[in-house]
Amino acid sequence: MLHKYSYSQKELELIDKKKNNLLSRFHSQKTITEIQKAIEFSVKMHAGQFRKSGAPYVVHCIDVANTLADWKMDNVSIISALLHDVVEDTEVSLEEIQKEFGSEVALLVDGVTKIDNIQFKSNEHEQVENFTKLFLSLAKDFRVIIIKFSDRLNNMETIQFMSPIKRKEIAKETIEIFAPLAHRLGMAKVKWKLEDLSLKCMDYNSYNAISKKIEKNLNKTDKILAQTIDPIRKELKKYGIECEIFGRYKSISSIHRKMIDRGKKFEEIYDLYAVRIIVDKIENCYLALGIIHSIYPPIQDRFKDFIATPKTNGYQSIHTTVVSYENKLTEIQIRTKEMNELAEVGVAAHWLYKKSGSIDNLDSQVPWIRDLISMLTSEDSDEPQDMMELLKIDMFEDEIYVFTPKGDLIKLPINSTPLDFAFAIHSELGFSTIRAKVNDKLVPLSYNLKSGDFVSIETNKNQKPSSGWLNFVKTSKAKHAIGKFLRIQEIEHQIKVGEAVLEKGLRKLKLLDQLPKIKDELEEKGFESFNDLLKQIGNGSIIFNDLIDKFFPGYRVHEPKEEKADSFIDDSRLDAKGIDLDGIKDISIQYGKCCNPLPGDSVVGYISRGRGLIVHIESCENLSSLDDGEQRIVSVQWNSKKGDYFKSKLHLICIDKSGILNEITNKISKMKINILDVRTDVVEGGMASLWIVLSVTHLKDLKNLIKTLNKIPGVDFVQRVHD
Repeated sequence: MLHKYSYSQKELELIDKKKNNLLSRFHSQKTITEIQKAIEFSVKMHAGQFRKSGAPYVVHCIDVANTLADWKMDNVSIISALLHDVVEDTEVSLEEIQKEFGSEVALLVDGVTKIDNIQFKSNEHEQVENFTKLFLSLAKDFRVIIIKFSDRLNNMETIQFMSPIKRKEIAKETIEIFAPLAHRLGMAKVKWKLEDLSLKCMDYNSYNAISKKIEKNLNKTDKILAQTIDPIRKELKKYGIECEIFGRYKSISSIHRKMIDRGKKFEEIYDLYAVRIIVDKIENCYLALGIIHSIYPPIQDRFKDFIATPKTNGYQSIHTTVVSYENKLTEIQIRTKEMNELAEVGVAAHWLYKKSGSIDNLDSQVPWIRDLISMLTSEDSDEPQDMMELLKIDMFEDEIYVFTPKGDLIKLPINSTPLDFAFAIHSELGFSTIRAKVNDKLVPLSYNLKSGDFVSIETNKNQKPSSGWLNFVKTSKAKHAIGKFLRIQEIEHQIKVGEAVLEKGLRKLKLLDQLPKIKDELEEKGFESFNDLLKQIGNGSIIFNDLIDKFFPGYRVHEPKEEKADSFIDDSRLDAKGIDLDGIKDISIQYGKCCNPLPGDSVVGYISRGRGLIVHIESCENLSSLDDGEQRIVSVQWNSKKGDYFKSKLHLICIDKSGILNEITNKISKMKINILDVRTDVVEGGMASLWIVLSVTHLKDLKNLIKTLNKIPGVDFVQRVHD
């Protein structure tokens, strides 16, 4: 009997109805008592809390638990679902949950609880931190994500009561993260539902139009499916194959995606529905396939055997497309009962067959989880928005299957490259890759692999990742590894530059003996470490004079006498081109030939007697080799005008074939960028190396050109060089 707390009679009746539906699923008195206790606890703790619909909040918790019961999850999962919001939304602590319901329930509740009491830098930062926590919990017990899916599904089913802005925000996160994640974990039914509900929020008109057309064509479709299925059923019965056969429309979101991708109307989409055949054992899957092909002619390039080669998420089935009744193209899926269970609820079905919550039992189906967790928890992780992009990248839906020279199969996202292949095997192999062969033919590292390709990688221990690689790799593992390597290199360079600038500056001011004082006061002055200080000097976040003010308040840095400074400016007064020095426009300016800065680059200036201002990119290596003369660092700003041109150089590696140089130069010409010089070399392995000097107006023009050149077939990579 439920206690009333602050609920009305009508609310108590609704809660009772939901509760009784849940309890009716169980037969063990012990289980019923445990779940009853969790319901009572949740009802009490959520008393006075209501959803936007006006329903008592606890109804949501019971609905989430009921869905888990549909998925045949265990009692611990169902109890955890009933309590999944009490820590986040009430005064109950995890310690109380553990005391009342045990450590296993407390672990699952903690896993689905958002991070609280932390000041986040942005919404993106909060989002990535919560997903990191979720995936770390998933690594301990995969039931966390199953509870989270049930929670998100119920939230999406009742989202109509939220504001339009909130609806679209939640739907966007669902379609970008939760639906692909459901796919990667093999939960097809959950994926379809989440995608359909998200489409309904984000594009109601399209959703409604497709829904109405499906309903309108239902009788006609049912007739076609019945006429298609009947001959198959009769023939399978002749061979003594026990089976279940049914047809269904594909999901609304799937049909919508086909219409967008193919640029067609609903009536022009031929594969709107599919027939599914469920048999008792694997050998009957192949026997059924032969029988179907004897009845209906198959479309050869639409046959896929996911039983022999399961998808990354563990999905197994045979897919064949045939010309069926009234010459309709119909996809037929053939699988066993166990395969169908796995296809419908994915990792949730593993609970039925594995009886273990350990992620180790899922490694063969979802090996990417460990890599994902490693990226999310990396000490050198990207900005939050970049991490969310990495999260989306690797939740790909389509896969290809390629082979190592030894015949080992590697699964990759569609349009993956030889570099993705190398990084999928091992990061060190990716780092040292110099060339790749596909089916014994040399190809660019940016080549798009296809299913069935045999890939071999050639390496060199002196090879280092290039920033150009980030323009074409597809997998998050490759992007993260390359990005991390480049960031470490950049930081090491900044520290080296900062060390040189600090030492020379302190020596000039005869303060070098005060270096221990600086190191002792780092934390007090807001620096995490000495390397943090050097890095900030090296990347221009703090300039030397400000540093002296911070550590030696009142110390006056001696400047050149006023009249000498004026004399210098008067003597070197020329038209400035593209740069302001602290608001002074008329000054002699040179651009460092060592780095060739462009408008859009972060730059600093060095000014010295008799030479004027020399502008360098902040990360220029030459900044660390300044002499001890009267040079000093100054802040500068770009002030380029239309018609100002600057030199820049690109390095390209491409296949050495006829016409490739002409194609490259034509692309450059079409973008209205002038070529000042071209030098080519043929390197070992049938590849060519090109250096092209250009005249450009802004960094964004150069970046657009690099993207364009990277798309040319046969071009391996394009990189800006600074010497």
